[in-house]
Amino acid sequence: MNGAASLPRAVALCAFAVFAAVAAFASIAPGTDATLLVAKTALRERVDPPAALLPEPATYLREERFAQGQALPELLAKLGIGASDARLVLAQRSLRLLRPGSIVTAETRADGELVWLRFPAGRDGLVRFERVGEKLAASEQRAAVAVRQELRSAVIRSSLFGATDAAGIPDGIAMQLADVFGGEIDFHRDLRKGDRFTVLYEMHVLEGRALRPGRVLAAEFVNQGKAYRAVRYAEGYYAPGGKNLRKAFLRSPLEFSRVSSGFGMRRHPFLQSWRAHQGVDYAAPTGTRVRAVSDGVVDFAGRNGGYGNVVVLRHQGTYSTVYAHLSSFARGLRKGSRVAQGDTIGAVGQTGWATGPHLHYEFRISGVARNPLSVALPAAAPLAPHELDAFGHYSGPMAAQLDLLARLPLASLDANFE
Repeated sequence: MNGAASLPRAVALCAFAVFAAVAAFASIAPGTDATLLVAKTALRERVDPPAALLPEPATYLREERFAQGQALPELLAKLGIGASDARLVLAQRSLRLLRPGSIVTAETRADGELVWLRFPAGRDGLVRFERVGEKLAASEQRAAVAVRQELRSAVIRSSLFGATDAAGIPDGIAMQLADVFGGEIDFHRDLRKGDRFTVLYEMHVLEGRALRPGRVLAAEFVNQGKAYRAVRYAEGYYAPGGKNLRKAFLRSPLEFSRVSSGFGMRRHPFLQSWRAHQGVDYAAPTGTRVRAVSDGVVDFAGRNGGYGNVVVLRHQGTYSTVYAHLSSFARGLRKGSRVAQGDTIGAVGQTGWATGPHLHYEFRISGVARNPLSVALPAAAPLAPHELDAFGHYSGPMAAQLDLLARLPLASLDANFE
């Protein structure tokens, strides 16, 4: 009796289990292709919000960069300024201060009426035209320029300028780096592929936009595996131990060039005979700035035979330098004038016995020509011992920033510090 009663119950339980399993598999079975197609097809439909949610703006703010050779009416049209107000702008005398490359900002109404227009002028100036009734009032004011610090690294692939361009470092900073380390590194001959540098420098900004670079504050340059470090302190640049990186003489009178003829015997390209070459020739375009390699007094400035236009400077002790084949002299330069290291004394040219534009440069000790590329240059005075503690406290935070970037993969970081 009990076995007969349990048989229907067992059949019912088995049937329920089979039904549940089928139902379970049915619930996870993949859908048909049509079902997947519907599920994966996105329907894109434009929905225009009610006009009340997007009211017409009262004014429009636009900015444009004034391009070289661009017509002013074209610029004003791009700024949304109507023809009548464009004529008012063009009549403003202050518009002559606008220079190519400047960012011009204007606020206008929908009908082209100008509310105001402004652009940078001079070093830190700002010119503004503002509507007053039916006319425009012009004003010149000092821009609220801020200074921030930027920290960047780069690696030399072909040249210093190529590396700084790739890293977004301004050319002015590259030139300062060459000046700072010029006494330790010959940037004409010593650079190697794979050299690297890190630099902390100032950037002047207006409303978050970079205007111009400022001073190099600290830098490290690794040249052929040797690291050189500099920190700006008391108007000079010093190594960590207080060594003055400013040499009494710059290694070269040109920031960047190439040596086209070295010191020693050579076949003179103009006279076609073998002669002792008493200096070094730097190939450079006509007009390239020539700078004094050290503080000194002009001993001669004028024309002198095969030298063409030449400047002779007398320096401390028994040192003198010669700069020949110049195309022009610096304004006001004459015998007896005092010059400081880095001052412009003239421009590269092709005067005298020269077959192409270049600078002939001589370095003399007691009147005897020495090789400018190898002569030992006297150094400037280091920091006094009693200044070293103050220098250490001042330079410590900047040295830490240089260390930070030195430990990171190259080009993985650039930082701004407000």
